[in-house]
Amino acid sequence: MSGNSMKLYPISLKSIPLLVLLLAVFGLQVTQAQLKEPDVRKVDRPRTPLSEGFHNALEFDVMLNNFGFSIGGQYSRVVGPYTELTFQTGITGIRDVSEQNFQDFFTGQRTIPNKYQRALGFPFLFGVERRLFAESIADNFRFFVAGSGGPAMAFVYPYINDSDNNGLRTTIIDPNGFIRPVEEVNDFFTGWKDGDTEWGFSGELKVGVTLGENFKSQTTVEFGYFFYYFSQGLQIMEPRRVGSGNDAYIFDEQLGIGVINPDAIEPYFDAQKYFGTPQISIKFGGMW
Repeated sequence: MSGNSMKLYPISLKSIPLLVLLLAVFGLQVTQAQLKEPDVRKVDRPRTPLSEGFHNALEFDVMLNNFGFSIGGQYSRVVGPYTELTFQTGITGIRDVSEQNFQDFFTGQRTIPNKYQRALGFPFLFGVERRLFAESIADNFRFFVAGSGGPAMAFVYPYINDSDNNGLRTTIIDPNGFIRPVEEVNDFFTGWKDGDTEWGFSGELKVGVTLGENFKSQTTVEFGYFFYYFSQGLQIMEPRRVGSGNDAYIFDEQLGIGVINPDAIEPYFDAQKYFGTPQISIKFGGMW
């Protein structure tokens, strides 16, 4: 062979592991260079009413609880990034826990046996609302807890026209032997002139979420527990009833009917002091 010919040298078997190790190290370095992690992106700071230039909020709310439907309004003042002071008022019904509503099949008239008075409640609630998990939950789902309390006024007026003031709906036994009421049930707007007011305390604990990224116009859903307390109690149900003995009615020969024996009237329902209910409310409003 000529002097320019390339000489080939045999590779020793002992050098193969070293060569494999060098190739592996080189490949790992190349791979690490290709898989370089991007810079860590900082989490955006939560948006707040103050960061958006808002300090006040006004909302209209519709509530559903064991008393029925209620309406009200709430004013809020922002005092910190996640804290608001609130004032809420409205009008609600007040019901005794023992009330049962029945409807006449033929006339459609609704009656509540043993109900004596209706009551409307007007709470005046001062409270604090605090947003939670602001850095963990997106700004369009602002979760919060709130608590409030304050004075409350109840307007109580007759459910039945208790013309004889005996504390119950007076009945008779007609000539056919049927028991019939002789005092009418007032409709919702009747009997207001005979109403009276009572003052007590009201309170509420709730959790909720405000929806949407737009602070200027917002919708809020709340779940909570609402209550009234009146130290003197409200007489919603009949304070007296006719006993079940044979002497409950006596026969009036002049009228030809059976009338209630005054001596058979006995105590019945006590005035109720505490009225509590779970509550769901939806608020519509905005901030400025």
